[in-house]
Amino acid sequence: MRSIVIAAILLAGTVSAQAQQKPAVDSAKIDAAIAAAFPTAPPEWRPRFDQDETMKVCSIHHNVPPKADADAIQAREKAKIEYPADGNLLGDWKSGERLAQSGYGLRFTDYPARNPNGGNCYACHQLTKAEVSYGTIGPSLLNYGKVRNFGAAETKAAYEKVYNAQAAYPCSNMPRFGTNKVLTIEQIKDLVALVMSPDSPVNK
Repeated sequence: MRSIVIAAILLAGTVSAQAQQKPAVDSAKIDAAIAAAFPTAPPEWRPRFDQDETMKVCSIHHNVPPKADADAIQAREKAKIEYPADGNLLGDWKSGERLAQSGYGLRFTDYPARNPNGGNCYACHQLTKAEVSYGTIGPSLLNYGKVRNFGAAETKAAYEKVYNAQAAYPCSNMPRFGTNKVLTIEQIKDLVALVMSPDSPVNK
């Protein structure tokens, strides 16, 4: 019986060690597979297949970069943020709600574009109590502005997170809406108003 137990322990250790050894990844094969999966993609979409420096670092570290790399990502991505020329970070929360509900844009069926891109915010976040269908990969944003006292610094932070989430959270799953030109500055202002305006249903 003792020998059976010892053999089982040794086997478990061997399996565990094998599970921890990750096979080398051939990036060329991955790139080829991605390109082959989209044979009819228009030429202007080609850059979307290529990772920038931030995405390469996040991929290498499985979205948990060392502090030095995380600091470099934050500095690099923060430098890409553009602010409204007039300094006003709040738009129209009603337009922001429509953007949050819309998943239009950047899909094959949306090409050529016939409508403005949406933010598709409800795919990842809870925002209002009235909407019962929402994702949970991101935190709930209910009362987001209210719990932050609708402060100016918090409003700026919200703008920056929507414009480029990597500047706030390196290797964030959230799209870089502004940096990647998915949304315009005016649209981002509308989304900021949705989460930061006292009149918004997010804060009721």
